[in-house]
This record gives sequence, C-alpha cells and structure tokens, in this order.
Amino acid sequence: MNHVLSGLAANEALPLTLVGRLIAVADADIADGLAGRADLSRKQAVDLATRVEECTVRLAYEGRLTTADINPLTQPRAALALLDERAGDPEWARLFAQDPDAERREKLASCPGLPADVRETLAADRDVRVVAELALWTTADLAARLARHPHAGVRRTVAANEATPPQVLAALITGEGLPPAERCSVCDGKEVPCTHDPNGAQLDCDLPSCASCSGAHESTLYELAEQAVRNPATPVEVLLGFADHPSSLLRRQLAARPDLPLSTATRLTGDPDPGVRAELAENAALDDVLIRLLAADRSDDVRRGLAHNPRVPLDVLSDLAATTKIRPSLLPRIASASPSETERLSRSSNPVVRMLLAERRDLPATIRDMLADDPDAKVVKSIARHPGLSETQLRSMVERHGARVAAKVAANPETPPALLEDLTRHISPVQRALREIARHPHATGPALLVCLADRQARRMAAGHPALPPEVIAELLADHDWQVVEAAAANPSLPTAVMAQLVPDPDGA
Repeated sequence: MNHVLSGLAANEALPLTLVGRLIAVADADIADGLAGRADLSRKQAVDLATRVEECTVRLAYEGRLTTADINPLTQPRAALALLDERAGDPEWARLFAQDPDAERREKLASCPGLPADVRETLAADRDVRVVAELALWTTADLAARLARHPHAGVRRTVAANEATPPQVLAALITGEGLPPAERCSVCDGKEVPCTHDPNGAQLDCDLPSCASCSGAHESTLYELAEQAVRNPATPVEVLLGFADHPSSLLRRQLAARPDLPLSTATRLTGDPDPGVRAELAENAALDDVLIRLLAADRSDDVRRGLAHNPRVPLDVLSDLAATTKIRPSLLPRIASASPSETERLSRSSNPVVRMLLAERRDLPATIRDMLADDPDAKVVKSIARHPGLSETQLRSMVERHGARVAAKVAANPETPPALLEDLTRHISPVQRALREIARHPHATGPALLVCLADRQARRMAAGHPALPPEVIAELLADHDWQVVEAAAANPSLPTAVMAQLVPDPDGA
C-alpha cells in the first residue's frame, strides 16, 4: 500500500490535473480516497469506476454514478448500491433476483422499494438466508406471510422487523395461530437432537457455540424472543411473562421497554441480576415511588443508571452524586433543568453536582462564570469547554489547576492561539492536552511542532494546515504510516511536492 498516494488522494488542495494522474494509477486504497473527493467530476468518477471496481459502491452511494454509468453485469456491487438508494433500474432488481450468487440476492433482499414481483421471487428463494434478509426489511403484508415460513430463522427476522403488524409479533411469541416451525439453522440437514460443536470440523460455520435443537428449534426461537422484545411494535402485554424468564438478557431487554407497566417494573426492582435493575433504573416509565426505591439499591450500576433517568427528581440526583461515582456527562435531568433549578444546582455544596451542571453548554453567563471560578478542579474541567469564556478566564483556570484542566482548556474551540502555545511551553507535557492542541483550528506552527513529540498527537498535527510546509514534507518519510497519510493529505503541502509524488502515466 502506498500511504503517500493514499493521503494525496484525499488532499483537498490536490490540483485537478494531479487528480486525473492519480486516477490513472489508482489501486483500491487510492481509489477509496479519490471517491470521497468533493471536487470529483462525473467524468472522473466514471473513469475511476472503470479502473477500480472496488470503489464503485462508494461512488454509487455518494451519488457520483447513475444508472447510465453502470453495467449491472460487470459492476454488480455498484448496481446493488444504487438499488439500495432507490436510484437503480427496477429491471436490475429482476436480474439480481435470479442471480446464481446468493450473496447478491441477499443484498438485493435488503433494498427498499423493490417491485412486488421481485419481493415474491425472493420470498420463494431456495436459500433461507435470502428469505430471512427479506423478512427483516420487507413490508407489513409480506412480513405477516413470512411469519408462517417453515424455517424458524425467517420467523426470527420477521420478529425484528418494525413493520411487522403487532398482532403478528404477538403470535410469534405465543405461537397462537401459526403452524409450528419445521426446521432451523441448527437442525438443517442434521438429525435431532443436535448441538452445535464450536470445535467441529465445519470451519465455515457461523452458528453460536450455544446453538442447539431438540426438534423444537429452541435456540433459534430464543433468538426470536430477543428480537421481539427489542421491537417497539411488539405489544408489551405478550412480553410480560419474560419478567420471570431464566435469561437475564431477556429480562434486561424487557426492563428497558418504554411502555413497561408499573406493575411489572415493580417486580423487576427485586430482580437478582443488577444488570436488569440497572436497565430498569434508566427507564423513563418509572414513577417517583420506584425511582426512590431504586435510589437505595445496593448496586453502584443501578444507582448510576438511575442518574441517567430523565425523570429522576433533582433531590434524588443530588443524593446519588454523594454516594455513587458518576462520570462527567450531560445527564438528561440536568439538561432539562429549569432556570430556577439550574440556579439551585449551581450553588450545591456537592462539587459533583456542580460538575454535572457544568457539562451543559447553554448556561447563563452568570452561572458559567461562577463555575469557571469554582475551587474544585473537576468542576472547572467540565466548564472549560463552555462557549463564551474569555482568554483571561481560561488562563486563570490553568494558573489555578495546572495540568488537571489543561486538556479541557485546549479543547475549547474558542481558545486563542497564544494560549495554546503557552500550554505547550509552560505546562509539563500532558499528552491529552497535546492531542487537543494538535486538532485545534487555532493551533499555531510552534505549538504543533511541540505536539509532534507525542505519538498520537503527531498523527493529528501532521494533517494540520498550520504546520510549516517544510515540516509536512519531511513527515512524508515518517516511520508511522498514519503520520505519512496525514501529511500527504495536508492541504498546506506544497503543490510542487505533490507533483513530484504523483506518477505520470505518460512518463512526461
């Protein structure tokens, strides 16, 4: 792989003449970078697609190719991509529905807006994987018919399809009104009972190690239940029995349902699995009584989950902040706090509460400034990226808290160039700060040169347009290929250097 040419292919400053030269010598990696260029002309896109078939899919998805540019017989992947975008020729769908390649038929089955006759052809496909893919994406009427398919694997994907009618989803759970499934991917071609051997000789087998079938297709039907519980179209009343299911995964999925009845939620507060209770704790369907009950849960994960519940009362959230380690993030209840609640939170005696409030980026200037002067470093770290902070305020943060807040100050998009330079000079090298400076739009050449000393920051700094051109050229020979690609993609790389790097197919 030529990392220099791959980087150049994505360089937005690459002259159009050099783009044409790159197309003439492109391999799959170079073509991928060229396919993403905003200035690629239609003729160049067609030339690129003709030379490198692998890039046609991206070109098609990005709208660079049309039906007039693609031959479905020689460029099937691009044709399928256009069909997936509803921009292909319907006749192509009919062609691929009869394609001997099952993977192409499977890809076709996932495309939206297929003609009715094509859907019917795919529904009768001899490969169950094709039918299962169709069942996942198809219309309500066909999904309802495929729910009666003899293969349990098809029924499983019907259960995941949100277009499947609710009454059909209910029938898949209860089995009422449906004929029993006749086979599944475990028992296909095997005698039952059978259990999948993960250490067996079938190296191409992708069944999970726990797959089994005693004739009732139990592992596939369990997967069907998982899909149905996740599906918001499934009537919750047919799922309530899963509150006592031996599978903690099913109970967790049930606990996360936004339409969960309070009676079932109450039962799940006593679930022995803290993961179930943690999922429940985040559920906005809980009432105040259950929220306060879960606030006393012995599990830290449950209490952390409750902190992320959009309906948690602020007094409960404040108590949670005192007893549970909560990472700095914008919690839903903090984000929705009213002006008076925001004022009250800003004056909390608990620095964790103030830290959580500081994660908001729409605070009134008075509260923002008060938090910027907070004596606790974790509060200042959270407020440091807030818009509107002055250079004086940002410098004061660094003077008071040093390396603890340097990275967050460097990450503020409004941090001025002079302060970024000072962070590299006066703060003992802090890797996270250097990485933030390396990607900062205000970073200067001197600051970026310091960033080159850090392995990860070096990769970002190599692509920064403020890096001196001569340094960018030197980085083209770096031992790290990611640095090389970033330097080659840097728009400040001199045009003369670009011209020397791109081969001339005519030898001129």
